[in-house]
Amino acid sequence: MTTEYFTSPEGRRLAFNKIPPVSGRPTFIWLSGYRSDMAGGKAQAVSSWAWENGNGAVLFDYSGHGESEGRFEDGTISAWREDALAAIDTLSDGPLILVGSSMGGWMALLAALARPERVKALVLIAPAPDFTEKLMWAGLTPEQQEEIMTRGVTLRPSDYGTPDPITRALIEDGRGWQILDAPIAFDGPVRILQGMEDPDVPWTHALRINEQLTSPDVVLTLIKDGDHRLSRDQDVARLLAACADVAAAITQ
Repeated sequence: MTTEYFTSPEGRRLAFNKIPPVSGRPTFIWLSGYRSDMAGGKAQAVSSWAWENGNGAVLFDYSGHGESEGRFEDGTISAWREDALAAIDTLSDGPLILVGSSMGGWMALLAALARPERVKALVLIAPAPDFTEKLMWAGLTPEQQEEIMTRGVTLRPSDYGTPDPITRALIEDGRGWQILDAPIAFDGPVRILQGMEDPDVPWTHALRINEQLTSPDVVLTLIKDGDHRLSRDQDVARLLAACADVAAAITQ
């Protein structure tokens, strides 16, 4: 599939792939994780499955990620939320199902709150709302926290490649978008997949999301031997089953 580009209202040039839905079918919007992009296996699996079943699919890269323009270290939760809403508003119409992985789970919840008339269902994989404060900042040493506040950035070792630059702007901006300390007003079906061996997002984080969502139709699947990525064949099968489940629920 050929990568296309659009310019967001904020002037950021963002990469995307798009498949239109069959008339009346929902569109799945993929929301990637922190330092991840639309080329990943789960994103591609959701897109292929959506196409095979007559649904639409939109994959895109946040600014500073993948094939989109911008520097990763300039990114904030505000900016990436703007990117997500720009992709929703510019690249899709009709009913939406948001599929968010890790940080993308936070983006999905923020987008659902911002576009309640469009977003009908959510599928969340190791979702990490509030991660900048409750997971990232809380997990830094006092020395790293001091470095962020004085130098503006610290480099944190990563299991997934080069070290993560954690900026003061990311941490301070993220505090304004925390949602786990109050009810999350969303009434559509929600499916959450969470590995219990996840080193990045503890499974208790998913329990808290489950508690705060106002929807009565939330199914949380805890995968005892699952890691953070949940990209094994059996995990991808669970993801596609969850997508099918919510699509059926909103199209009955």
